[in-house]
Amino acid sequence: MRETHKGVLAMIAACTVWGLSGIYYKALSHIPPEQVLSHRAVWSFIFFALVMMLQGRLRELAAAFVERRNALLLVCATVMISLNWFIFIFSVQSGYATEASLGYYVFPLLSVLLGRLLFGERLATAQLVAVALAGLAVALLSFGLGAAPWIPLALAVSFSLYGVAKKQLPLGPVVSVTAEVLLLLPLALPLIWLTGGGGFLGGPRDAAMLAFSGLLTGLPLILFGYAARRVQLGTVGVLQYLNPTLQFLVAVLIFAEPFSPWHAAAFVLIWSAVAVFSMSALRQERASRRAAMAATGVSAQIR
Repeated sequence: MRETHKGVLAMIAACTVWGLSGIYYKALSHIPPEQVLSHRAVWSFIFFALVMMLQGRLRELAAAFVERRNALLLVCATVMISLNWFIFIFSVQSGYATEASLGYYVFPLLSVLLGRLLFGERLATAQLVAVALAGLAVALLSFGLGAAPWIPLALAVSFSLYGVAKKQLPLGPVVSVTAEVLLLLPLALPLIWLTGGGGFLGGPRDAAMLAFSGLLTGLPLILFGYAARRVQLGTVGVLQYLNPTLQFLVAVLIFAEPFSPWHAAAFVLIWSAVAVFSMSALRQERASRRAAMAATGVSAQIR
């Protein structure tokens, strides 16, 4: 039980860092998002490479590219996560953090739908209702704004497809993320150099903040990996909604972004979908726990 509590705390810490990271990237609004993304990739690679070196696992990084299928999946994952990072940084810097938070609310529901379509995973009735409510929210916001909300859609789709690629990779989270940022370096390093970011731009403050983005990226991923090994998946899924909730509160309360009645209506539908989805996930978790306990009891009787 103590390990479970530690896992829950680690998950809350990871989601809190992710949820509040918009404040950090907003402070870098004077730096173009492609520069921020490039530095994030470089310093993330340095962080993860150091972690792997301390663990004596650098050989695993080279082995990750040996099989052609794994290499192609890593390329796909890299494209999706870099697109996701770029759109998030752009949206925060450009005053669209509210839309970004909506995207991270939608993504778990879209992932469930992709699991059904691509992997034949079964969907409970409550999960179907949650997906339908999320779709209705996006449609309502599109109608109200007079255009498709491309930021939440792009964030949800890119992160969901990233999950699809990761699901098929037989690699641990640290190895796969290190490989992904490694693949970004041939683009990130020339972009930093050619656009004047080699000197870390405006001074020591900019340099320190850009370098710290590696730790800001890596630490919550390690906390997430620690939590995922100790906490039931249903609980992980519910706790993950702390991230977009904090993003939303930061956007509205700190950044003072406009929040129209159409946004309000869409978020009511999204929060309803989250509630339905979360209750379904927790019910499934309790049912699987009871089944495991029953199976253990039967096994003990047989012995």
